Amino acid sequence: MRLALELALARSAGRLSRLAGRGGGTTIPGKILATLDPGSVSTLAARLPRGTAAISATNGKTTTAALVAAIVGKSVRLAHNGSGANLVSGVASTLIEARDAELGLFEVDEGAFPEVARRIRPRAVCLGNLFRDQLDRYGELEQIAERWRAAVTELPHETALVANADDPQVGDLAVSRPGSVTFGIDDPAQARPTLQHASDSKYCLRCGTPYVYAAAYVGHLGDYRCPACGHARPPLDIAARAIELHGLEAVSFDLVTPEDIRRVRVGLPGLYNVYNALAAASLSRALGATLAEIAAGLESAPPAFGRAERIDVGSRQLLLLLIKNPAGANEVVRTVVEAEAPRLAVVALNDAIADGRDVSWIWDVDFEPLLECLERVVVSGGRAAELALRFTYAGFPADAVEIVPELGAALDRGLELTPEGAELTVLPTYTAMLELRRIVAERGYARQYWERAA
Repeated sequence: MRLALELALARSAGRLSRLAGRGGGTTIPGKILATLDPGSVSTLAARLPRGTAAISATNGKTTTAALVAAIVGKSVRLAHNGSGANLVSGVASTLIEARDAELGLFEVDEGAFPEVARRIRPRAVCLGNLFRDQLDRYGELEQIAERWRAAVTELPHETALVANADDPQVGDLAVSRPGSVTFGIDDPAQARPTLQHASDSKYCLRCGTPYVYAAAYVGHLGDYRCPACGHARPPLDIAARAIELHGLEAVSFDLVTPEDIRRVRVGLPGLYNVYNALAAASLSRALGATLAEIAAGLESAPPAFGRAERIDVGSRQLLLLLIKNPAGANEVVRTVVEAEAPRLAVVALNDAIADGRDVSWIWDVDFEPLLECLERVVVSGGRAAELALRFTYAGFPADAVEIVPELGAALDRGLELTPEGAELTVLPTYTAMLELRRIVAERGYARQYWERAA
């Protein structure tokens, strides 16, 4: 009876928040419930007949979760925090609304993963990657890795662990847990000739010697080996081979599993989304999906909001590509340039708590290849001036940079400069992306991101 009253109160608060036109309905109910009853998340999670699954990573967790939802959601009723509210409050809010769900599917903030895992006792966990991100909030990624290591040791014995073998910190977690499933890319044709200067986990976990890479794919992700002590990428249980990148439209590859090989095409751009698709396929398999179901789900899944999302705005189109740390931004730049680099872009930088107050990371992003193709750039957000300075130091003409801090005005300026029938490329940080989507939704061109996920 007490829990029922608490749920009713939390649901009412969520409805009021949504009626007010705010996205707080994705977190406020959970905050209220967690305050009233700290054990409620565990209680609600335990009620789901098919248990829960958790996905955590620095980059790609929202997309990975959306792909898993497209695969398993066809046959199982899901409680899925598709709005991206991935702290304990967001997970709690999703459980509050999950009246008839069978399986909980939760993307989880990398810092919150240990606490969420303790509360929901997941049936399966997918750990995707660890990149340097929001140092003022998380600290160095080695600190997150240590917390993950402790959390993995505390997982129930029956919990299936799915881990990205191409990340030294994450792959090592699978080695230490018998029965884990590893995934990674096995296609040297897609490798970079060397590690990027901003790569993170490039020193051996055992002895500190720099890894030697047979293939480096995204940041420090790849086929690594320590020449001193021999610590190396573990064998791949599930792999992507024969990868083809189809510009800004899609990727295709051979999905190699212990059972069979299936050619799949995913409507998301870039090599980084091959990793997201592999993670989704591996977790879905651990949840019981067949290879045919996995392939069908991957091929039918739309992009998650703000992640290579296209929105028609009158006679023009927006392409939203989230950037939030050096590794992720570098891959977005790489994808855009290798596809068909635009002549105009809007780049927005905020420094809200969800972005990280420290924006010095923009100096580790290789914007130069993109800037070489641009004729004009509109910079926006609370730290627009820093972006303008960064681009000036990159050699971009100062008179080709327009500083428009207010996001709505920057969007209007970008659309004004975009010919009819053409596409405007927008690269925003997290809270800038949410604000831009809110503006576009209020103008009637899209649904609010929390409505889209519902």
